[in-house]
Amino acid sequence: MNHLNQGRYAFNNSHNFTGRLEGSTREFFSIFIQQLTVMHFKTILSIVVVSLMVNQLTIAQQAINFNKISSTAELFGPGTISTGMNERDFALSPDGNELFYSVQVQPSLFHAIITMKKDHNGKWSKPEVAAFSGHYSDLEPAYSPDGNWLYFSSNRPLNGDKQKDFDIWRVEKINGAWSNPKPIAEINTSANEYYPSVSASGNIYFTAEYKNGIGREDIYCSKWENGHFLAPVPLDTNVNSTTYEFNAFVSPDEQFILFSSYGRPDDKGRGDLYISMKNQEGKWQPAKNLSMLNSDRLDYCPFVSFDKKILFFTSEKHLLPSSYNGKAVTYAALQKVSSDPMNGGGNIYWISWESVLNSLK
Repeated sequence: MNHLNQGRYAFNNSHNFTGRLEGSTREFFSIFIQQLTVMHFKTILSIVVVSLMVNQLTIAQQAINFNKISSTAELFGPGTISTGMNERDFALSPDGNELFYSVQVQPSLFHAIITMKKDHNGKWSKPEVAAFSGHYSDLEPAYSPDGNWLYFSSNRPLNGDKQKDFDIWRVEKINGAWSNPKPIAEINTSANEYYPSVSASGNIYFTAEYKNGIGREDIYCSKWENGHFLAPVPLDTNVNSTTYEFNAFVSPDEQFILFSSYGRPDDKGRGDLYISMKNQEGKWQPAKNLSMLNSDRLDYCPFVSFDKKILFFTSEKHLLPSSYNGKAVTYAALQKVSSDPMNGGGNIYWISWESVLNSLK
């Protein structure tokens, strides 16, 4: 007999017995029964709370399983990472034990960086705002290939409490914990700098709207030499165009670059994912549309895992109907579609990187 049945059995027998008692004895047993009932309720409540906590963690484990990689793009972590909120900018640590992504709050456009960690038993924690985030808009986390640094974009102030333009910041992992963020002064300007991506050589690629750019928004590279970042240079016209190029991921060996562009003739909608590879001379080749991934909505924020097995990206594609012919929609149905991951906000998708490369052949 478990402890719940034991409590229920004790209560029933005590109640029958007190019916034959009188005076102070009856009062004593009445108080005893009340206390036993309260203890019984607290036991049930404790079990319910623990069950809910275990259930949430179980959902997290089920949602994050890197061993089941599909050859077609699927929602990543539905209900845990991809939810009714607006998620974007996925980053997985080189050892696969920690991840970061961004949550965007509409319409204020406030962003926070979210993190999850895997413990020594292989269990993932629940999503939490990263220790260095949560005050100003922080987004677009990106690991260095050695896993010792995490780069991101933020409008946090250098001094005081007034937010400024978006700059590139970074935190360093020291004794297993992330340090306080520091700006990269050699790169940041009075204009916005977005979406950092760092190569094994230390070169950093990012998005900016500089006056010396090729288009309205371009991808730049700032080389790391002798312990310093050099002046950023826009990538050539095999990557950048006269329209918009943004949110680029470069492979650690700098042999390919993934990015989004809006306004090209083969653009399917509000921005598509493209890839450019280097030739034997180290020159970027003309970018190709990754048509197997793109939709008529915004598709962006690419990241390839360091083991080159998985491509993660963000898409705002949705399943919202434009009308309800026949039977009118109910309020409950509207609530459901509004809170569903496919409500038109950003979601994080994943797909086998090998299948993406095969689609280009």
